[in-house]
Amino acid sequence: MTVQVTTAIAAPPHEVYALVADLSRMGQWSPEATGVTWLGGAQGARVGARFRGSNRNGWRRWRTTCTVVSAEPGAELSWESRSFGLPVALWRYVFSPDGAGGTVVTESTQDRRGHLVRVVGAVATGVRDRAPHNAETMRATLERLKAAAERPTG
Repeated sequence: MTVQVTTAIAAPPHEVYALVADLSRMGQWSPEATGVTWLGGAQGARVGARFRGSNRNGWRRWRTTCTVVSAEPGAELSWESRSFGLPVALWRYVFSPDGAGGTVVTESTQDRRGHLVRVVGAVATGVRDRAPHNAETMRATLERLKAAAERPTG
């Protein structure tokens, strides 16, 4: 199952990519992700870099261990998340020029959970139907990202 959400942002792809690639800021954009801790000496989004993602939904909190699988500045950033060593999801952001100096951003997630992780995950996160929940939080994430990217600097 894959869920994706797209929005247009009036900022160049490399600038929007830089906001997302600074994964330590993900808690500013996402209503569910609260933070990132780099692992194994990693300091940024590079292929193979690992991080621990912290998440929350109401009073429920959980973590995943993630590995960056693509990091192409201005084009794509993706990572695989795992819990207790088992696959959870592949998260991807694709940044495309809109022809007018802006960016079309598509955020997607591919659910990779097996039956056991789906059952345990529903209890741990409080989310029984992950697809519509992800679509809702992804829309909020992209709206917040858009607001930050389009905010005048100075």
